[in-house]
Amino acid sequence: MNIISKDPSAISSANMPDYEKEYQEFSWDQAKEELTFFEDGTFNAAYNAVDRHANSEKKDRLALIYESDTGEKETYTFSQFKELTDKFANVLTSNGVQKGDRVFIFLPPIPERYIAFLGILKTGAIAGTMFSAFQEAALIDRLSDSGAKIVVTNSELFPRIEKIWKDLPELKKIILTEKDNLPEGENLISYHQEMDKASPNFEIAHMKPDDFAYMLYTSGTTGKPKGVVHAHADLLQAILTTKYVLDVKDSDIYWCTADIGWVTGVVYGVLGVWGLGGTSVVYGGRFSPESWYKIIQDHKVTVWYTAPTAIRMLMGSPVSPKQYDLSSLRHLCSVGEPLNPEGVMWGKETLGLPFHDTWWQTETGSICITNYPSMDIKPGSMGKPFPGVVAGIVDDSGKELPAGQEGHLALKPETVYSLMKQIWKNEEKYQSYFQNGWYISGDQAYKDEDGYFWFVGRADDVIKTSGERVGPFEVESTLIEHPKVLEAGVIGKPDELRGEIIKAFVVLKQGVEPSDALKEEIAAFVKGKLAGHAYPREVEFIDKLPKTRSGKIMRRVLKAKELGLPTGDTSTLEEF
Repeated sequence: MNIISKDPSAISSANMPDYEKEYQEFSWDQAKEELTFFEDGTFNAAYNAVDRHANSEKKDRLALIYESDTGEKETYTFSQFKELTDKFANVLTSNGVQKGDRVFIFLPPIPERYIAFLGILKTGAIAGTMFSAFQEAALIDRLSDSGAKIVVTNSELFPRIEKIWKDLPELKKIILTEKDNLPEGENLISYHQEMDKASPNFEIAHMKPDDFAYMLYTSGTTGKPKGVVHAHADLLQAILTTKYVLDVKDSDIYWCTADIGWVTGVVYGVLGVWGLGGTSVVYGGRFSPESWYKIIQDHKVTVWYTAPTAIRMLMGSPVSPKQYDLSSLRHLCSVGEPLNPEGVMWGKETLGLPFHDTWWQTETGSICITNYPSMDIKPGSMGKPFPGVVAGIVDDSGKELPAGQEGHLALKPETVYSLMKQIWKNEEKYQSYFQNGWYISGDQAYKDEDGYFWFVGRADDVIKTSGERVGPFEVESTLIEHPKVLEAGVIGKPDELRGEIIKAFVVLKQGVEPSDALKEEIAAFVKGKLAGHAYPREVEFIDKLPKTRSGKIMRRVLKAKELGLPTGDTSTLEEF
């Protein structure tokens, strides 16, 4: 196995130079010193992410560097952010928003998204975020279930809300963010007109640490999307993981590529970086290797947090990163799905830096198992638990398994500070996550003798073929080692003889011609690398894989299409 050893100087300069010592001595109670509480013991995440910096020597520090898809740039200091978020909080309260109300954001990546999110938190209302690609069915599921009172959107996206407004009795008003040419109608509010007359000072809501701050809807195999609710105090784990895992320092320019409609965009695009008082880049354009490399070059990005899908797209692109000056980069991290060893090594060989994979979920609210700047990387591994977090591999009865044995990846819920507080209006679903004192993640994994965790697959994705259990991730990782393969998704297909056979859906690199001979070559390549049972007996070439907007391969959609079954909720998928 290739182990990437860390340079001693890099270890000593990391925010957490000694993982083992930190893990042994860590205390969540002591860690609360990272937060600022009000005199009455209450708390507000937005105060900690904006106001306390605006009231300190960081007031003139850039919080946000924004670049639009047309190259227009805007910057905002913490002082400016405080004034704008205070104004927006006043806009909301003057339009009837109270503590506990749900206010949803349905916008493309523009600064108003972030101003709105933090302004909502200041009022004590619950912020909901949605991808701008959502269509009517996805919108009505979320806005109806949550009982959203106000939606912040723009004129381009508003028609989708307008079509379903009559079916949303709790939705009282829409705030539109453009300055000109706004649609007219009852209960349509101009963001800019309201902001112009709003006071720049707001008496921020004092919240209990466990009071709800934001909610996100995640899709499942069956049924409607479920509303995962997080609290104000979740900010603590967001700040600490930004500090110790993403290693963000005051001198850094940090870029998290995640959309705010996804939990990473909320936790590490807003809460963690600004809670720490850091500077964040937001890009309003679509992905392309040229535009992304240019963002890093032009803004001198130092810490970059992105998704495996994007990394693989960069790996397969004819555009070389060597055409750009990316020398500012010093730390790379990955999120969304497990990063194949090939991606880790590509970073090391091409950019001079390995990607550090991070594992967590919408439900956990922050990074829980991860690789660290100060720790050697075993490419393909999830890494080790974050200080304070207790993780284990358990069997179906919740009994912890020894090293090397595959089972359910589980966390002790009381050790995950940012763990969800509720599934909105669905207590039965919420309780289903917990068993015998463990939070059961739904992922299959194992832990090695050194304490590193290794992802095998979602519990319902693991393939049982010829009496053997095969994790799809291992097969997919081997497939993309083939020089002609860009991406791959693997499923188990029912088979009378073997129970299941492995079927691979393969996206070829640009310019590669598909053929039956290539299918045989790819299958033989995997067989030679893995085992006689762990290779795809069927290979199908496709143009692209079904993925969530966070880049996670949706194997259940592949399987449903293969077997002619319902695909379940697909609202968070990219078009397929």
